Amino acid sequence: MLLLRTFAPWLLLVFLGPQVSLSSGDRSKKRGTDQTGIRRSATGGGKFSIKGKMQCTWRRRDVGDTVTLSVKCETPETRTSSLTCEYVARPQSCPGYLSDDRGFWKQVARALNRLQAKVCTDDRALVKAGMCKRAPRDAHFKLRTVSSAETGDRGTPPAPPVPPARSTPAATTACTGRADHGKTAEEYCGSSWASACALFLSMLQRDC
Repeated sequence: MLLLRTFAPWLLLVFLGPQVSLSSGDRSKKRGTDQTGIRRSATGGGKFSIKGKMQCTWRRRDVGDTVTLSVKCETPETRTSSLTCEYVARPQSCPGYLSDDRGFWKQVARALNRLQAKVCTDDRALVKAGMCKRAPRDAHFKLRTVSSAETGDRGTPPAPPVPPARSTPAATTACTGRADHGKTAEEYCGSSWASACALFLSMLQRDC
C-alpha cells in the first residue's frame, strides 16, 4: 500500500504529461495562426515613389468581394497632394490570392511601383499581381477615379480670342470737326479773315 502511494504521482505524470504537451502545442499553434493573420492584414498598405520625386502611399479597403486601393502621391517639398486615385478589383477570383494573400499584396506593391508615370493617369494600365496572370480580368486592379490638387495638370486651356478694337465715337467727333472749320472761322474771325482762321484751325487738328 505504501508502495502504491509512492508511485501513484509518478504514474499520473506519465499518463497526463503527453496530454498537457499536446494541449500546449495546440494553443501555440493557434496563437501562431492568429499572429499570422494579424501580419497578413497589415499588408493592406505601403509606400512607393515615382518619377518627379513624388512619394506615394496606398491603402486597401474591402467592401464585400470588391477591394479598393486608395493611392495618394505628393511632393515632399510642398507637402501638397498632387494626385489621388482609386483602383478596384475582385482578387477573390484569383486562386493565388486565396492561397497566399500576403504574397499577393507584395506583388501588388511591386506592380504599383512599376507603373511609375502611369499611376493615377492611365486607365488602360492594370495593376496585376504576378500570381494572377491567368486570372479573370476583374482580378486585376483597374483605375476608377482620379483627382488632382495641382492646377494645370491637364494642360492650360487656350485663351479666348481678343475682340477687334472698335473705333470710339470721340475720335470720330474730333475729326468730323474739320468740316466745320469754315463756319467757326467766319463766326469768330469775320468774313475777311475767315480763310486764314480756317487754315489755322486745321493746323491745330493735324492729328486726325
